[in-house]
Amino acid sequence: MAFIRTYLRVLGLLRPDARLAMTLALANIALAGSQFVEPVLFGRIIDALAGTLPEGLAAAALALAPLMGTWIGFGLFIIVAGTLVAWYADRMAHCRRNLVLADFFEHVLALPLAYHSGAHSGRQIKIMLTGTDTLWWLWVQFFREHFAAFVFIAVLLPATLIINWRLALPLLVLCLAFTALTALVMHKANAMQQAVERHYSDLAETAADALGNVALVQSYARVELEVSALKGLVDSLLRAQMPVLSWWAMAAVLTRAATTLTLLVILLAGTYLKLVGLASVGQIVSFMSIASLLITRLEQVVGFANRLFMDVPRLAEFFDVFDTVPAVRDRPDAVDPGRVRGLVEFKDVSFSYDGKRSAATDLTFTALPGETVALVGPTGSGKSTALALLHRAFDPQSGIIKVDGMDIRGFTLTGLRRNIGVVFQETLLFNRSIAENLRVGKPDATDEEMRAAAARAQALEFIERNPEGLEARIGERGRLLSGGERQRIAIARALLKDPPILILDEATSALDPVTEARVTAALDEVMRGRTTFVIAHRLSTVRNATRILVFQNARIVETGTFDELVKRGGFFAELAEAQFGSANKPARIPGAAQHEA
Repeated sequence: MAFIRTYLRVLGLLRPDARLAMTLALANIALAGSQFVEPVLFGRIIDALAGTLPEGLAAAALALAPLMGTWIGFGLFIIVAGTLVAWYADRMAHCRRNLVLADFFEHVLALPLAYHSGAHSGRQIKIMLTGTDTLWWLWVQFFREHFAAFVFIAVLLPATLIINWRLALPLLVLCLAFTALTALVMHKANAMQQAVERHYSDLAETAADALGNVALVQSYARVELEVSALKGLVDSLLRAQMPVLSWWAMAAVLTRAATTLTLLVILLAGTYLKLVGLASVGQIVSFMSIASLLITRLEQVVGFANRLFMDVPRLAEFFDVFDTVPAVRDRPDAVDPGRVRGLVEFKDVSFSYDGKRSAATDLTFTALPGETVALVGPTGSGKSTALALLHRAFDPQSGIIKVDGMDIRGFTLTGLRRNIGVVFQETLLFNRSIAENLRVGKPDATDEEMRAAAARAQALEFIERNPEGLEARIGERGRLLSGGERQRIAIARALLKDPPILILDEATSALDPVTEARVTAALDEVMRGRTTFVIAHRLSTVRNATRILVFQNARIVETGTFDELVKRGGFFAELAEAQFGSANKPARIPGAAQHEA
């Protein structure tokens, strides 16, 4: 039943092309009928030739003309209709494959970060490509072969009983043997094929992991170890695949033996029936032709069952991902807020990634429009989690987050995130041109706007040093750039977006002191009038923040200005003393000059 349900769902994806699909199905029924009638007519022609014909060539030809003309007409119809069905089936399958691939890609990109944290990108790409390729093959073959084969076997084969039930019996026995054999092989190999598909997924994941970290592999001299691990997976895959292939090889051998025996039985039985007057030569010829056609159709059905059997685990993975409901998604009544002012409120917000250990507990604070709020504390204390909740990478288990007085869950995801610019601690860049990476912040940005943003992020100088300028490609994850250059591109991208709310997650951590000073000066102007959140480990960068939120063990344990917190002598004071001692004066946070008294 799982195979039938999967196959019906595959065909259900053709619903947008229902009219064309129905036309092709009707054409297949006509083809199956024509392919059945054609050998029957040929047998009638043989009987006519073996019987008594009028004397004279013209008279004999005239007597045979109706049968011959009809037979030729059916033959031509089969050729023309078969060609048209194949052509339109190919077009429809290719179009639907591309559309489903795009839908799957969009769906995966929209899944929350919690999903992607446990789903390897290599596995997702493998699932997408193998799944859509399988869908394409099944759609093409359904209209080229499978549907006509099913019609021929299920509907037209019983009609042979009317022509000569004695000669039809071997054909019916052959069908039953094919059915029993295919069911047996599928039953024996089912669990084994699921294991095979898991090996394929592991292979894709391991290869993508090694290629994505090729610098690590080479620097630690792990090329041979990684290749050896991959070969080990290939060997495991082959060990799992061989028993499955053996079962289907046995089925192929038995199938070929059964078809040969069926033809022999029909010939011997037909000869006997002719001798006793229960069959004509034409009927024997017709049944031999029908038997050959039936054997072809049965082999197509067995091939289909084999391929579908191999592909069902892939389709199951594909549909499992497709059926994943995002935990973070638009409400039915969600609205686009337009450009917000930037008032941000957290009220008793709590969140846990695994439901066991809290990543944020009872967070309550307010950031007024234009304020700069710094989040400091040890690694893993909840700073990044808090701001991930703000742009709805996740939704809190309890509490509420508001922007301009409205629950952010009432905004569309696109509308909310359009108002928030993020410069991540880990620089995230596409393997595309500098211009394409900058336009992530503003898709319709002009070259002048991109150059202005790059200049303000201290990135224009190294961009112009490259002969290709903004069109220069930066490599996978920006590897053709230095760490500081990647960070400046990310900052320029956020500047180009011009959001009312800005999140800087250690935004200057990869910059040298000189460049950091330049970027800090540039950010001063850009951050003015925006609600800005700065995640900082270096306390020297938070001197002039409007407010500092001190995180410890997923909670806000202190809040205040830098001087207030130092005077308080609490946890923040301990952090400050550990970093630069009481004698050193910390520097200033970018963009906070306007808040100084």
